[in-house]
Amino acid sequence: MKNTIIFLLLLSFVLGSAPQSALSGEKNDTRVVIDMAGRTVTLSKEIQRIGTLGAVGVLNTFVEVMGDGSKIINRLPASFANSDRWKLQYTFAPQIAQGPLFENANRELLIENIIITKPDVILTMSKETAEQVEKTGLPCVYLEWKDVNDIKAAVLLMGQILNKQEMAKKYVDYFDEKIALAESLIIDLPKVQRPRVLYGNPLQLAQPHAIAEWWIEKAGGISVTSGGVPVRNNFRYGQEDLLKWNPQIIVLTNGKDLEEIKKHAKFQNIAAIKNNTVYVIPTVAHVWGNRTVEQPLTVLWAIHQFHPRMISREKLAEEIKYFYHTFFLYDFDDTQVAEIIDGKF
Repeated sequence: MKNTIIFLLLLSFVLGSAPQSALSGEKNDTRVVIDMAGRTVTLSKEIQRIGTLGAVGVLNTFVEVMGDGSKIINRLPASFANSDRWKLQYTFAPQIAQGPLFENANRELLIENIIITKPDVILTMSKETAEQVEKTGLPCVYLEWKDVNDIKAAVLLMGQILNKQEMAKKYVDYFDEKIALAESLIIDLPKVQRPRVLYGNPLQLAQPHAIAEWWIEKAGGISVTSGGVPVRNNFRYGQEDLLKWNPQIIVLTNGKDLEEIKKHAKFQNIAAIKNNTVYVIPTVAHVWGNRTVEQPLTVLWAIHQFHPRMISREKLAEEIKYFYHTFFLYDFDDTQVAEIIDGKF
């Protein structure tokens, strides 16, 4: 948290106070940015071609939320491309379907492909990858996500990279506004009215992402896995834990196992199954329950599911339309928005 705050303050100073020559570098056609690992990266004045490596799904959202999905050049790795869950990536960045592969099926870098296509900038969330790419002479920016505030820091950095500082600030303001709204809605909610929530897939006995502990709480729920010991970025638990927690709401990462979970004998005594309060988290640019710039919508969607009287379906639909129109420069129709809310995307 402390490092994130320092980074935000430093970035704010650079964007608001530094002379233009400091931002542009010594040459008129280049400029310098400081990434989230503190590395100095020299970039072209204008960025037209962007490569993403590693956590491609997350990284693409940082570009798409700036309305620049058309600048991503590489296709999705096999782990993404082989699933229809990521179909909307091709809506926000249709050209990636025909783009070069930058990673093989084992997620190893295809350095020759990267060098040949010469991206103006490459984004990664791995310091090791950043160092590896740096050796090729291509500019590589490291984005960090260890804390929720890193979302805003990364977007501000993307605003600097893409010369879209105003759009980045607009996103940060929107983020803060919606989280403040959520906090105001649940501030007087007694603990007894905050449902016990499990995020993930009980068939796998796993909660896939630590950030779920944050958005469940912000939405007025109590995460049953809160306080668990993470394995990397997810939590593992046993069947006995699940029965002891007896979650009142289950939020699934996708809907493919929904019917099996509802019918499985070992889940029949769980409150969420008895009360039919099992929901599927939307996946639009990315899975809303995991790391994504769509996190403000995650919180609003969760409040709607946990406490429907606080945020109506109509209000949530308005927020979804506004968000993607404003930041992704894409307009969803009413049918699509309904499918998003119902987790059918």
